[in-house]
Amino acid sequence: MSAAEHVRQIANPHRRNVAIIAHVDHGKTTLVDAMFAQSGTYRSNERVADRAMDSMDLERERGITIMAKNTAVRYLDTIINICDTPGHADFGGEVERTLSMVDGVVLLVDASEGPLPQTRFVLRKALERRLEPIVVINKVDRPDARVQEVLNEVYDLFIDLDADEDQLNFPVIYAVARDGQASLDPNTRGEDLRPLFDAILEHTPPPKGDPAGVLQILIANLDASEYLGRIAIGRIFNGRVQIGDFVGVCKLDGSVQQMRVTKLFAFDGLKRVDVQEAAAGDIVCLAGMEDITIGETVTSAETPKAIAPIAVDEPTVSMIFGVNTSPMAGRDGQFVTSRQIKERLEKELLGNVSLRVEPTDTPEQSRVIGRGELQLSILIEMMRREGFELQVSRPEIVTRDSDKGRLEPVEDVVIDVPEDFQGVVIAALGIRKGTMTKMVNNGSGRVRLEFKVPARGLIGFRSQFLTDTKGTGIMNHIFAGWEPWAGPIPSRPTGALVADRTGIATAFAIANLQDRGEIFIDPTTDVYEGMLIGENSRNNDLDVNVCKEKKQTNMRASSADEAIRIIPPRKLGLEGAIEFINDDELVEITPKSIRLRKRILAQNQRPRRD
Repeated sequence: MSAAEHVRQIANPHRRNVAIIAHVDHGKTTLVDAMFAQSGTYRSNERVADRAMDSMDLERERGITIMAKNTAVRYLDTIINICDTPGHADFGGEVERTLSMVDGVVLLVDASEGPLPQTRFVLRKALERRLEPIVVINKVDRPDARVQEVLNEVYDLFIDLDADEDQLNFPVIYAVARDGQASLDPNTRGEDLRPLFDAILEHTPPPKGDPAGVLQILIANLDASEYLGRIAIGRIFNGRVQIGDFVGVCKLDGSVQQMRVTKLFAFDGLKRVDVQEAAAGDIVCLAGMEDITIGETVTSAETPKAIAPIAVDEPTVSMIFGVNTSPMAGRDGQFVTSRQIKERLEKELLGNVSLRVEPTDTPEQSRVIGRGELQLSILIEMMRREGFELQVSRPEIVTRDSDKGRLEPVEDVVIDVPEDFQGVVIAALGIRKGTMTKMVNNGSGRVRLEFKVPARGLIGFRSQFLTDTKGTGIMNHIFAGWEPWAGPIPSRPTGALVADRTGIATAFAIANLQDRGEIFIDPTTDVYEGMLIGENSRNNDLDVNVCKEKKQTNMRASSADEAIRIIPPRKLGLEGAIEFINDDELVEITPKSIRLRKRILAQNQRPRRD
């Protein structure tokens, strides 16, 4: 091999670029915390927050990673660039673009739960890109850990995904990420994470590229700064870049735009550090790129050479985002117009490659298409916290037309429940056109059920599932493909209690309505005609007067004679509200309130639902 060919193959022997991938809650962010602690990222007296990579408030509140993030740690004389990825299937677009920046993956698998749907998804993407895998079986200290069985399931998964012989020859690390311990022996608890660091250095190849070639940086992430404007994050595949360089940006439409690099950063732990120059193999941040978006290539201005943009799976669930038209519109929000909502959605598109926004028949509404209910509800929650008011429709699935007729998205669903509840779960998914594909009973008192279910059959199912299993069931699902339309699926079997006038809800009226169904609001809540204040126990909608007061007479005061007892209301969060509504209903979202309402507020204009 000539010296030039060797340079082209290995751009920097003292760099490793690796992504940590896993199903949700298997310990990715916790492992990164331990890697920080043991690589000298923190000072000895520094106060450190748990889950340091979960920088968004929503991530900390929910305990999940939503946005992919980059960091770097030093081990011996090597800098390891680490990409922490989301574990939930709805944020798969974050995973797909992150894998374009790395040469290897650390696949985390829970020692009790084993491979789950998102494990299959992220591993399939990694194997397709020919990335070198390292398998970490985490939480081996769990009392219900079944380490050898889980390892066998991981091998079965690799074989099922057509891994070749080299990919099957992966190293296995047994870890307790929470305690920062790793070992090569399943029966021995390690002292630190050295076996994992050594495995990354040994099995993840150094980045390839030609530092002397034409500059090529694929942009895989975006950030923003108040002082520097938009910041583009990407990996340098070939060439070098310096502060002050004039570069060309190959846009997605094929045009080339010239820009200047005003700032250049590399990652060092949780911080970004200024660098003057970077070369092939580095993951860097560039400032001065005002109009750049994900998937574009920063290249030489004289001889531009683009990299193929990131391929992302198609979104499958849509919702209508519109201007809030309720009588209480504009009370809480700072941004309430259709123009402001549209601008915010367009801004989201810049950093979210798995989202699409389409116009509708009316300018007051936009159709937002994403990977799932959770992804869309996270977007709504972020907008709400930023001061937006809007109303959204019930989620709908995206269909395709083919020579086989109408196709709809189908999900692989994995459910873990106690044995006592398996019957009710099977029956509930059977009604929703689900087909059981596998059933495993490990003798631990819990059963694992696997189904293929149309995506629309899962809309609104999670709350019913948690009720049916008394909160003990665990459900995970991921997009499995397109199949012929399965026929009608029944929607919510119950009707709604609908306020028939504008006013203030009273305890007297709520107490008298409790026998009719479940109430969603407290006394003294402002209501308006057409607002949903509860769930009817029967299948029809019922217009009720929730503002009725107890009248006083010349014989008694209005508060006399009886003590009113009110059952605590069922408070619906954002996801619960989106799951609850029917096609003729909307969710009104403001920074302070979440209300359910009918599309047509006036009682005399709504068609009767009998």
